[in-house]
Amino acid sequence: MTIDPAGWLLAAAHHPSPHCDDRPAGTVIDLLVIHNISLPPGEFGGSAIDDLFLGRLDPAAHPYYAIAAAAGPVSTHLLIRRDGTLIQYVPCHRRAWHAGRSCFSGRERCNEFSIGIELEGTDTLPFEAAQYVTLAHCTEAILAHYPAITPERIVGHSDIAPGRKTDPGEAFDWGRYRNMIRADYFQTTHHPQTRPDSTDDKESMGL
Repeated sequence: MTIDPAGWLLAAAHHPSPHCDDRPAGTVIDLLVIHNISLPPGEFGGSAIDDLFLGRLDPAAHPYYAIAAAAGPVSTHLLIRRDGTLIQYVPCHRRAWHAGRSCFSGRERCNEFSIGIELEGTDTLPFEAAQYVTLAHCTEAILAHYPAITPERIVGHSDIAPGRKTDPGEAFDWGRYRNMIRADYFQTTHHPQTRPDSTDDKESMGL
């Protein structure tokens, strides 16, 4: 899996989202954030996640959609469906709106310097084997393209927004994920123990 000069993973389906912008000039991309998402909560498949990230979610279609729509526009760089299908919404060099209020190692606004990957799932239901395979391949491509992202700089949303976010959740197997990535990219095989500060003001669908 490779990333082209325009920031797109060649193996992904490309669904360009309007919910993105340029990163601040001179930004070094040095953080990878793992999330989970399901719309409606706990339900898989359908077009709702795509609609959310593309700005076309109908708030009248489901009671939860009104809550999601009210939180404002959101996006992610990558989504991995339950069957391992990979969808990209935002080129990696651009800023996706996935982290919301967040802080890593004293740096706020993690969207500015991070790449976000969403796994279709919940905090408590096991993720599919196909999702781990795709996630490992994506991670290898991202690490090769952005060497400032080290093992210690791969975190969950809950790590950068503790108390506000809980994903990817207890069902995500960090050891399995790391063990699937080639040894030449990783020297550790456990979830980083970083406990960054958080600036938790308002809740968002930062996912």
